[in-house]
Amino acid sequence: MTVAPQTIDVPPSPSRWSRAWDNLSLVFASRIATVGLVIVLLWLVLGIVSLFWTPYPPNSSLFTQNLMPNSTNWLGTDHLGRDILSRLMAGTQVVLLKTRLPGENGWVIPGGVAVWGVIGALFFGSVLGLNAGYRGGWWDQIIMQVLDALVAFPAIVLYLVIITAFEQGDLVVVFAITVTGTPGIARLVRSLALDIKTRDYIRAAETRGESPSYIMFREILPNARGPVLVDATLRVGYAIFAIGTLGFLGIGLPPPDPDWGSMVNDARRFIFVFSWGVIPPSVAIASLVIGLNLFADGMREELGRYQK
Repeated sequence: MTVAPQTIDVPPSPSRWSRAWDNLSLVFASRIATVGLVIVLLWLVLGIVSLFWTPYPPNSSLFTQNLMPNSTNWLGTDHLGRDILSRLMAGTQVVLLKTRLPGENGWVIPGGVAVWGVIGALFFGSVLGLNAGYRGGWWDQIIMQVLDALVAFPAIVLYLVIITAFEQGDLVVVFAITVTGTPGIARLVRSLALDIKTRDYIRAAETRGESPSYIMFREILPNARGPVLVDATLRVGYAIFAIGTLGFLGIGLPPPDPDWGSMVNDARRFIFVFSWGVIPPSVAIASLVIGLNLFADGMREELGRYQK
């Protein structure tokens, strides 16, 4: 009597859409992350709208100076008679949506200065951290000594040195954010790599004869992406705050597009005459940074709960 072989039904692998929905459900599972996401999306939508429409030209002096909010100018006007709401909307672009390339053509690339700065720090920090954590030895010593030397300088000092060495521009600010953000990301990736490289699947990949580059970027990095992406989200908030600080000091993003830090600096000179002008750009910086922090904190909490 023969027995028919039993077949094991292998469940189909989830599609990309189902995986994306599972990742999105982590956001909605946390009230903190949901609130943060709503705040960020509100500013993102406002910035996208400003690419096509603003109530008035952001840099045109069309009205009486230092007007309080009214039916025509919903957020009032600044000391030059420019509409604050229009300038606030245009300021969202340079932070989140576009980066101006140097030259007379006025070309721009998608993605704001804060976003590209964090992407640059994420790339270099991941490469350096993976090599330091996985390879160890003199790789670890040299990389971490160089990064520790950068960490020894306050971030504002590095910003001033880099921007002083080059002329003002969007790419210079991106480079400054990249340099100051790389050590922190590299330290995080290194610590994750030190833990993950002891796992059995890393040993299996080494037994198969896989190259160190394959193991670092195909085995270790995908399994470390959760904490790294949460940290990168936090650093976007830090970058926005840094852009505002540089704009306040007068060494940040150059005209013509306004940035929130320069708006605060311009209004600060008239604060005893017209204190309202400082409030809208200050609230814009604070709310967007808080929204990103809430989103990252909620995601960190849910990812930790999910992994358990």
